[in-house]
Amino acid sequence: MNFTDPIYTAGMTEHQRAWFYAEYNQAHRDEVVGVLLAIFLGSFGLHHFYLRRNGLGILYLLFSWTGIPAILGFIEAFFMPGRVRAYNAMQAAYIASQIRASAPFAYQPPPPASGLVCAACGAVITPGAGFCPRCGVAIAGQPLA
Repeated sequence: MNFTDPIYTAGMTEHQRAWFYAEYNQAHRDEVVGVLLAIFLGSFGLHHFYLRRNGLGILYLLFSWTGIPAILGFIEAFFMPGRVRAYNAMQAAYIASQIRASAPFAYQPPPPASGLVCAACGAVITPGAGFCPRCGVAIAGQPLA
């Protein structure tokens, strides 16, 4: 199953979107595999290891001799599709945030065609102003190029 929710790739360039899908295809988990692990190997907690819930997986392993994790694994098989979807959504959000954080400031609006620009913050300054309205720096009076 491909995750094609545009909420995670909104505002990304084509390169970033391709990077996102490449990373997501490696990180996502399949619902059917999660259900099968819970049914057949739930007594050993493999369905928890599959979703990187290692603490619960170890707990199931420790108590696997009692048979209780087998019963819980069968019950949890009904909840696995929702858990896998939540895991995939968390992975998609994490990957998208990492891609956005690593990208340089891609879009900067062009400077205005007329008037003055603050050298410190780049804000447009009205002619005759002595200070920048955004950052408060004294204006040197540089015309735009």
